[in-house]
Amino acid sequence: MTMTDNNQNHGEDMIRVESLMKSFTLHNQGGVTLPVLEDVSFTVARGECVILAGQSGAGKSTLLRSLYANYLPQSGQVLIRHDGELVDLVSAAPHVVLDIRARTLGYVSQFLRVIPRVGTLDLVADSLLARGINEVAAREKAATLLARLRIPESLWSLPPATFSGGEQQRVNIAMTLVQDYPILLLDEPTASLDAENRQTVVDLITEARQNGSAIVGIFHDQAVREAVGTRTYELQPARSAA
Repeated sequence: MTMTDNNQNHGEDMIRVESLMKSFTLHNQGGVTLPVLEDVSFTVARGECVILAGQSGAGKSTLLRSLYANYLPQSGQVLIRHDGELVDLVSAAPHVVLDIRARTLGYVSQFLRVIPRVGTLDLVADSLLARGINEVAAREKAATLLARLRIPESLWSLPPATFSGGEQQRVNIAMTLVQDYPILLLDEPTASLDAENRQTVVDLITEARQNGSAIVGIFHDQAVREAVGTRTYELQPARSAA
């Protein structure tokens, strides 16, 4: 693995990955083991945006999902700073993982997952309401972000499942960025977006970083990578998988 550094201004570590190993067992192919991540170690400080790079199959998406505890590694640690302490997601109890996701760790995936028949404004505001923010303030903040992302107000009462791909992706982004998470995981957040909306998302990511969020992201658009990234972490295919 190689790390390219474009910014020497580092703060407190928010993510610390140590000796991470992840493989998958292909049960429909006789139990063959497919190694994906091998001895992955890096840190992400407050105010950094680390770009995950590497050829197809190097494990970028697997690593991002492991950072969110969607995948359980075979060994190693994923340490997330939560309430001032580093907590290992690999060994944390499920209720601790859920609390970290609710208050510390935001994730923008490539797919919109929402409750059916719930309007867009309500979906974006709901996470703020769950954190104790009053309804007026939550809906105002959600409306401001949706407007900035060019979701027409006429659509705010409608479920986003009916929207175009680009509109759904912008709602997906709004649902995470509205919460001002200390840590953000971003999986191709600018995919399906036109140039104008792509620039808006770049601006939002940059603002989050400047406000102190630690960010790890996958971006296939080179211009976006150069605009938002402070470092690049390049993954190599696991040796036994090469």
